[in-house]
Amino acid sequence: MNNFPKIKQRLLHALLVTTLFLSACDLEASAEKPVSTPTSNIAPYSFAATPLPTRPTYKPGELVDYNAQNGDTIPALAARFNTTVEEIFQANPQIPREATTMPPGMPMKIPIYFLALWSSPFQIIPDHAFVNGPTVTGFNTSAFVATQPGWLKDYRVYAGGEWRSGAEMVDYVSINYSINPRLLLAILEYQGGALTAAEPPVKKNLLGFTRRYWENPYLQLVIAANTLNNGYYGWRTGDLIEFEDTNEIIIRPDPWQNAASVSIQYYYSRLFDGEKYAVAVGPQGLFLTFEKYFGNPWQDSMIIIPGSLQQPQLQLPFPSDQTWYYTGGPHTGWGTGEPLAGVDFAPPSDKSGCFIADDKNFSTAMADGLVVRSSIEGVVLDLDKDGNERTGWVIFYLHLSSKERAPLGAELKTGDKVGYPSCEGGRATGSHVHIARKYNGEWIMADGVLPFVMNGWVTHNGAREYLGTLTKGPSIVTACECGDAFTAISGSFP
Repeated sequence: MNNFPKIKQRLLHALLVTTLFLSACDLEASAEKPVSTPTSNIAPYSFAATPLPTRPTYKPGELVDYNAQNGDTIPALAARFNTTVEEIFQANPQIPREATTMPPGMPMKIPIYFLALWSSPFQIIPDHAFVNGPTVTGFNTSAFVATQPGWLKDYRVYAGGEWRSGAEMVDYVSINYSINPRLLLAILEYQGGALTAAEPPVKKNLLGFTRRYWENPYLQLVIAANTLNNGYYGWRTGDLIEFEDTNEIIIRPDPWQNAASVSIQYYYSRLFDGEKYAVAVGPQGLFLTFEKYFGNPWQDSMIIIPGSLQQPQLQLPFPSDQTWYYTGGPHTGWGTGEPLAGVDFAPPSDKSGCFIADDKNFSTAMADGLVVRSSIEGVVLDLDKDGNERTGWVIFYLHLSSKERAPLGAELKTGDKVGYPSCEGGRATGSHVHIARKYNGEWIMADGVLPFVMNGWVTHNGAREYLGTLTKGPSIVTACECGDAFTAISGSFP
């Protein structure tokens, strides 16, 4: 490990953690992670609904017109159009090599390499209608549900340690997963008559997910939210470009699709096939339900991720005079699978397992900000200080003890105490702090064109979730739950 010029010093730090073994956090839900599937089962759908226009067969490398959409990046576009990053740059010399996100609406030429059986080009909802972002500001879920005659109005469920109404259940899932409550309500109505039917259509597995002990509407909605996020962020990164329906038939989203529409396609592919699937993702499916209750979302041109987005300067989430341990590389921000937005750090200790960190080992504000949420489900630091978690950059902290946790409304400076690492909130077998970023309600991947950068340390994915590295010049820190000397990172490292 010749990349560690201070290895002897770091080995001394290991003496403090010889018994430290930390589990990376396991956040609430369990849902399968989307993976690209083999092509041996390809077969066309027979759509009963009015067919939408299909794409022509393009010549290899043919340049096609494309207008950049919300959150587009060159690597993701290359994956979706079956081309390469280099070819896109060559076809669009106006785009700088260091570009992050594409400006929505920007005309582009993309070399396309045709793949058979691209699915419907119908776009279901825009991305702003998917995330719990700016367009949700001012929407009152409880007030809306109270005006509807369906069973959700009188429903109550025990969720997150307390009894909640049906509307509160929706908000709870919406906030944790950062998914638009209108979308969750539309799904509950489309599949379960939540806004119109006097009683749910079935007693168990309302949304169709057959998982033991996950049978009530709340837990069904948790699985749904997790699945939606898996699809949305899988398309956003370019890692999810095809998947199978319940009949093991390949679905390849149209390369011109947006992330929210692919998320819904992916979600219904977990539940349906054939005509039932085609209707659900077509103009007469979920879109019609959404439009009925909330209007046509495409009439709002709200941009969630602007072009050339840059992360603000951030510090490591612990005091600058301390050395902590990088125990979890990129993994989910909340739930399981995508989005791989979170990373974990553990404080120095001679203890193992779950404990509240010592008084001096507190997690800190990574930038100036306003605390807009503070509970067992996490602390949210709002960097633009407008008091709205749904707008601008925010930092999400999880597993902070209730002991001296920064209160709602506290205005913090960089380096101020946010709270003490523990195992509170979600499942964890060792005390640590989990951190993630959001912008306008969208989780931002820890690796990619906008990597998580802290004190100049750049985050990189590993071979699987929780692995990966932090790099700064020639120095490399490798994530490991073991909390050994090779995971040590100093807040004052130059």
